Amino acid sequence: MTSAEKGRPEQHAHEHPEHRDVSGGWLRPAVFGAMDGLVTNVSLISGVGGGGGSQHAILLTGLAGLAAGAFSMAAGEFVSVSSQNELVQAEVDKERHELTHNAAAEQIELVGMLRRRGISASTARQAAAEISAHPDQALAVHALEELGINPSELPSPFVAAGASLVSFAVGAIIPLLPYALGFDALWVALLLSALASIIGGGLVARLTGRPFWRGALRQLLLGALAAGLTYLIGLAVGGMATS
Repeated sequence: MTSAEKGRPEQHAHEHPEHRDVSGGWLRPAVFGAMDGLVTNVSLISGVGGGGGSQHAILLTGLAGLAAGAFSMAAGEFVSVSSQNELVQAEVDKERHELTHNAAAEQIELVGMLRRRGISASTARQAAAEISAHPDQALAVHALEELGINPSELPSPFVAAGASLVSFAVGAIIPLLPYALGFDALWVALLLSALASIIGGGLVARLTGRPFWRGALRQLLLGALAAGLTYLIGLAVGGMATS
């Protein structure tokens, strides 16, 4: 038994490998990045637009926000996933040490794991002996049973960072499209962003098995709240500057 049994979060014991790929691979940072980029930039341009900013000022602010946010998201995901992998690898190394220096106890422990899965005592002992005869296989089984992870399927920090960077940029560019195309009208950008929020939120909801309208409405309301607050801030600051 390693220290992971005492220190790891309880849900990791039952976490399925595919769930970790979704949460720590590319899908989670991609979804989060796109929604974050959309809300961040529609809020930025709402604040600048509310303060009376020109088309050029809004476009410049939005592009700066896109670049800053995309690189910040990528760096954050890279550090987060790398740290997570290092923590997992440290626990795997402890398990490897236990298998090397306390093989008999680890085999007895494996018998207990198999028994808890409903396998008969004799079959569990035989299976544990066969598994323990192959160190790499034994390590994989113990890591999966005790830590809830597969050491060979850890998420890539480069994939997570790339997914965050690209998706944030895609989300952030949407509110800027009207200004880039020559429209100097905040309402056009807000309308386009609202449509993107509905589609994005609804698709995420469908991916998780929830109703489309619930995810769409939630994302729309959150985006509208953020944009509305920054618009009011811009309006107040713009009013102070002209008074």
